[in-house]
Amino acid sequence: MKDLARELGVSVVTISKVLRNHRDISTATRERVLKRMKELNYRPNLTARALITGRTQSIGLIVPDLVHTFFGQVAKGINRVLRQHRYSLVISSSEEDADLERQEIDEMLARRVDALIIASTQWSVESFRRIEEHETPYILVDRKFVGLSANFVGVDDEVAGFLATGHLIEQGCKRIAHIRGGEISTAAGRHEGYRRALVVHGMVAPSGYVVSVKSGDDAADVSGYEAMKELLRLNPPPDGVFCYNDPTGTGAIRAAFEAGLRVPRDVAIIGCGNVRFSEDLRVPLSSVDQDCTTIGAHAAGRALELIESKTPSRPETILLKPRLVVRQSSRRTG
Repeated sequence: MKDLARELGVSVVTISKVLRNHRDISTATRERVLKRMKELNYRPNLTARALITGRTQSIGLIVPDLVHTFFGQVAKGINRVLRQHRYSLVISSSEEDADLERQEIDEMLARRVDALIIASTQWSVESFRRIEEHETPYILVDRKFVGLSANFVGVDDEVAGFLATGHLIEQGCKRIAHIRGGEISTAAGRHEGYRRALVVHGMVAPSGYVVSVKSGDDAADVSGYEAMKELLRLNPPPDGVFCYNDPTGTGAIRAAFEAGLRVPRDVAIIGCGNVRFSEDLRVPLSSVDQDCTTIGAHAAGRALELIESKTPSRPETILLKPRLVVRQSSRRTG
C-alpha cells in the first residue's frame, strides 16, 4: 500500500479507502488506483487487515435449504449488493435442523463475520441472544419471531395468503383447502391470510381442509404430494388448494394428475414464492411473488448500515408487498 501510494502520489489512507470502497474518494482517483493495482496484480492481505480493522469484510448467510430456489435468489440479491462494497458472502445451510443451525451460527461467529443474515428454523430466540452478546449485527429474512426485537426483511405473509385464497374464490372455487408449512412465522401468516379471505367472503373450510406438512423447504414437493393425496380422499374433495410454497404446489399438481383430475378445471392450485421453475411446469403454477432478490438486496443493505453505524440503532422491519402472478394452474375464468 505504501508503494502504491508513493507511486501514484496519494496517501496510504486514500489507497485504504479505495480498497474499502469509501464514498469520499473521487471516481478519477478510484479508477487510477484500481487500474494500477490490476497492473501489479496486487491483492490485499485480508487476514492482516482484519487484525487491524477488526473487520473481515465478510457477511454470513444461514438458510434452511441451499437447493430451494427461493433462498438461492435471496443469496443472489445479497451478493449483488455486497460485491459493490467489496464484501464476501459466506453461505451455509441448516438443513431445517435447529441444532445444526445453532452450530452454524457458532461457526460464523468464530469466523468473525461482520454481520449475519439468517432465515431461521429455530423455535426459540436463545441463539439470537447469544449473537447479541457477541455484538455481531444480524438480520432475519423471511422468518421472524414474536417477542424478538430484531431487524427483519420479508413480505407480509398474511397478505400473501389473503391474495392467493381470494384469487381462488374469484375463480369460482367453493371448497378451498390449504397445505400449510410447519410452525414458523411464514406458515402462520399465510394460514391466517387464508382464514381471513374465507371469512371476508362468507366461506368456511370444512373439517380436514387444512393439512400441515413436516417439511416446507427440503423435499417440499414430496410433502405437497402426500398432503394433496390426503386432501383428495376427503368427501367432497377440495376444488381449490392454496399451497404454502411453490415446491409444495408442484407436488400437489402431481398428486392431482395421478388421481385423474384436470388442473385447474377439477381443482385449481396456487403456490407462494414465484420461484423460477413455476412457469416451466407441465401446468404453469400460479403463485404469489415475494420479490426474493429484493429481499436479499434489502437485507444486505441493512447489514452494511449496521456494520458502519457508530452507535446502536433501533431494529427495522422492511416488508415488501406481495404480488399475485396468475398462470394456468388456477386460471378458470378470463
